[in-house]
Amino acid sequence: MTSSFHTVTVEKAAEAYVLSRGKARFLSTAQAIRAIRTLMPACKATDRELEELVAAASIVHGVPVAFDAKTIDGAEPRLHS
Repeated sequence: MTSSFHTVTVEKAAEAYVLSRGKARFLSTAQAIRAIRTLMPACKATDRELEELVAAASIVHGVPVAFDAKTIDGAEPRLHS
């Protein structure tokens, strides 16, 4: 018997998260980043890079995004649809 494992990339994880939240009113980037880091604890991407991946996947799939992850500059959370 042979076992085959598929590699999960950060991009695929971000897209899967967006697709799982498609019916939500909006997608939280802070929650998405936490979920991806839980799934992939060795992920070397920065929070900003993860936020960009999640935002790009959200745009492709028409899911509104709340940019609510804490930022270094202390900017207020933003909602984009």
